[in-house]
Amino acid sequence: MCYTSRAMSKNKTQERLIIANKKARHDYFVEQQFEAGIVLEGWEVKSIRAGRIQLRDSYVILKDGEAWLIGAVISPLETASTHIQPDSQRTRKLLLHERELAKLFGAVNREGHTAVALDFHWHKNYVKVQIALAKGKKTYDKRETLKERDWNRQKQRILKR
Repeated sequence: MCYTSRAMSKNKTQERLIIANKKARHDYFVEQQFEAGIVLEGWEVKSIRAGRIQLRDSYVILKDGEAWLIGAVISPLETASTHIQPDSQRTRKLLLHERELAKLFGAVNREGHTAVALDFHWHKNYVKVQIALAKGKKTYDKRETLKERDWNRQKQRILKR
């Protein structure tokens, strides 16, 4: 088989995604994105490899010059070691550059902006978090987005015929 570079890059990006927070894109307008490292314990990495992670109600809090991920649930495996007490909802530290933290702090202090986790993905054997600087959508904005998405699907169906 002969693969084009575009097809290979498409497969490569699909393989590296662990989990995406689809609700975040529904509830917020994404303005700017950052890639952050995350401090994990060994059992958490094993659970992430097994796909036992949930990002639905997670968000990023900025405190004392650092970024923290709150609300992400990483369920421990049954085979986790007996000498540790895993906490599935613990607060996890995010690793960002100082200039990225400064941008986040400045924007979050303005009214209506927040930082949310969009996805977890692999980057060279490290787990990374895609963070978005976002602004909340109103109910009518959400309806508008759904109408636009449905219209685009209908257009594609019409063009296909």
